[in-house]
Amino acid sequence: MSLNPGTQLLLGWLIVTLTMTALWLIQRTTRNAGVVDVGWAAGIGVLGVLFTATADGWPSRRILVSVLIAAWSARLAVYLLLDRVAGHPEEGRYRTLRQKWGAAADRNLFFFFQVQAVLVVFFALPVLVVAHHSVPRWTGWDLAGVLIWVVSVGNTVLADRQLARFKRRPDSGGKTCREGWWRYSRHPNYFFEWLHWWSYVALAVGATYWWVTLSAPAVMLFFLFKVTGIPPTEAQALASRGEEYREYQRTTSVFVPWLPKKGS
Repeated sequence: MSLNPGTQLLLGWLIVTLTMTALWLIQRTTRNAGVVDVGWAAGIGVLGVLFTATADGWPSRRILVSVLIAAWSARLAVYLLLDRVAGHPEEGRYRTLRQKWGAAADRNLFFFFQVQAVLVVFFALPVLVVAHHSVPRWTGWDLAGVLIWVVSVGNTVLADRQLARFKRRPDSGGKTCREGWWRYSRHPNYFFEWLHWWSYVALAVGATYWWVTLSAPAVMLFFLFKVTGIPPTEAQALASRGEEYREYQRTTSVFVPWLPKKGS
């Protein structure tokens, strides 16, 4: 059954807004709003599969992009669930919001969760475009998309494991990870997550409205640099590690992996 893109978007939004409402109710009990991040990651995968199943593009490409978005989504959702939610206290950024909002915290968090629902639909848009890509053959852009996906997701996993291995070391307290990708970038996990969105841009080349897919990496870059990514992460690192982290900032690229500078 194929649906027009407008119907797909409306259906997707209804599914995600109901899911986020359920997650908001859960956080009222658990007092851990980090569950919204798990819902964000999982929701994009769910909508991606829904969009590919109800579109009219070339079936082989629809299957490919469905597998890619589902695999990315499942990995990130499980990672966030196990690393930040299940058995963990609420992250500092959400605790800060609760303190700032006071008695209005639950009400404001409800609207925050619904904004995340809109963002889920937005970041699923590239998959929707690819799902309607009607060119009935593989192209060089398809190969490029797969290669970008493999490199980006593979290195995101690698960077996460390098950091986790460092944190398990008994002498890691108060220190900054400089192992593997973390020697060349202060946020290699963010960089490779951002790079991942370019895989759908490549897969969409030749489709109607393919340029819409450019909005995902553009908005993701804005969020990473100005909103929820680098600023709060570095503020927390400076508060906990002080001059040690300032030295890391002076010598290490903030985002794109690059050769480190000499220390002061």
